[in-house]
Amino acid sequence: MRSGLSIGTPQEGRPTLPSTRNSELTTLAYKILQPGFKGHEAPEWLLRRIGEGLSSVVLFSRNIANAGQLARLTAQLRAENPDLVIAIDEEAGDVTRIESLTGSSRPGNLALGAIDDPDLTEAVARDIGHELRSAGISLTYAPSADVNSNPNNPVIGVRSFGSTTDLVSRHTAAWIRGLQAAGVAACAKHFPGHGDTEVDSHHGLPTYNASVELIREQALPPFRAAMESGVRAVMSAHLLVPAFDADLPATLSSRLLVDLLRTELGFEGLVITDGIEMGAVSDLFGIDGATVRAVAGGSDAVCVGGESSDPEVVDVLSAALVAAVDDGRLSEERLREAAARVEVFSDWSKGIFRAAPPHRIKSDIGFVAARRAVRLTGSQTGRLPLGAPAHVVELIPTMNLAIAKETPWGVAAPLRERLIGTTSVGIHEEDVSGDTLSVLDRYALVPAAERPLVIVVRDVFRHAWMANSLKHLLSARPDAIVVEMGLPTGHTHGAVHIATFGATTASGVAAAEVLAG
Repeated sequence: MRSGLSIGTPQEGRPTLPSTRNSELTTLAYKILQPGFKGHEAPEWLLRRIGEGLSSVVLFSRNIANAGQLARLTAQLRAENPDLVIAIDEEAGDVTRIESLTGSSRPGNLALGAIDDPDLTEAVARDIGHELRSAGISLTYAPSADVNSNPNNPVIGVRSFGSTTDLVSRHTAAWIRGLQAAGVAACAKHFPGHGDTEVDSHHGLPTYNASVELIREQALPPFRAAMESGVRAVMSAHLLVPAFDADLPATLSSRLLVDLLRTELGFEGLVITDGIEMGAVSDLFGIDGATVRAVAGGSDAVCVGGESSDPEVVDVLSAALVAAVDDGRLSEERLREAAARVEVFSDWSKGIFRAAPPHRIKSDIGFVAARRAVRLTGSQTGRLPLGAPAHVVELIPTMNLAIAKETPWGVAAPLRERLIGTTSVGIHEEDVSGDTLSVLDRYALVPAAERPLVIVVRDVFRHAWMANSLKHLLSARPDAIVVEMGLPTGHTHGAVHIATFGATTASGVAAAEVLAG
């Protein structure tokens, strides 16, 4: 998602706000918007709109300081409307909101897929659900049901359970069962599948250039499995799928959302857009034009506000929807249908929240899972556990916008707790953009003289600077231990290679435990 409020195109212009906020169409428009906001307390403009009929809000890491504050925030929101749908973009892996300041205490999807124990996946998701439910959250935009069949995909990667359809299908189903058993709705994303793309939809429009047959065989089965598990919502993808619609991205396409998702697959739940301010759609139509097209195309709820949380966004988008009904671009019947689906979802949600929350026993299931996911390659004899404090070199890439910038990751911190005297350095691409060798020699190799060297990478195959840095370090220290915390490619590096299948705090602890013994 992106910042800034991009309104309209030269052809459409800015819509005129309705004369009264009590109009029926405006009330219907309020029902289908899911805006974000800034701050640890609800701003006045948001509380006002909730009182006037806004049915949903979405939380991000900027809204969360700790568990107590989050519970107070959701209580503040529900004081305005007890039936409010409170959503969050919590995948509980590398993409975490409730633990963005500490890193997730659970491994992500790729680690769960590597273990391939659906019962464990279900247990981890149930634990997530209990935490969200106790915090007052009713919907999370997860799991990713994408089959990561293209390793060059810049935005899915470790967020997927894996690269094979059957694996992703069974873990998508297990994750949904676990989460919804705890009373929180799941949202399978990104329909019809974002795994075989090479463009990040936060910035541009990806194209999924597969045939109808391949899409049905490869990408759709996890969504079928999600529906069979009773998933309450599906999130659309901002990508072009020419086999079904050569003109409009999936989020805006009735051929994909109505003909395929509703009619062919038989989904009856809530269809939610990915962040409507993302470049893939807002660059084409502005967020107001994209919102109108999304609802006209079959979306029931519009997520807006990942980074664009302007106070006027609810007014602008509701006005755009009303104007579109007035001028015939959006039928009133379609607007009413979308609002009705939100009401059905809200009725389910309020039934859950009227019941007492289940007693949550603090669980370490996330750390258990992270330990089971670790894979070692190479001879460990004489190398593990480390016999002395190490020097840890973390090669740090720029991550996609789905991952919060503030979320910590790595091995150095947990290893330092276990091996007193461990030192570390973090190296970014700009650090080695000039004299690469002298930087690596000075900050990586010299401090590691006469000591174990641990090199931590993240999606090393994706970053040429990282691969070159790793090659130089290993040429000087072939005995170094390499920890890959991103997507493994099958090619291992170092005397010992440790794969964690994700960069969560739990995964870093699991790797540190292996290193320290």
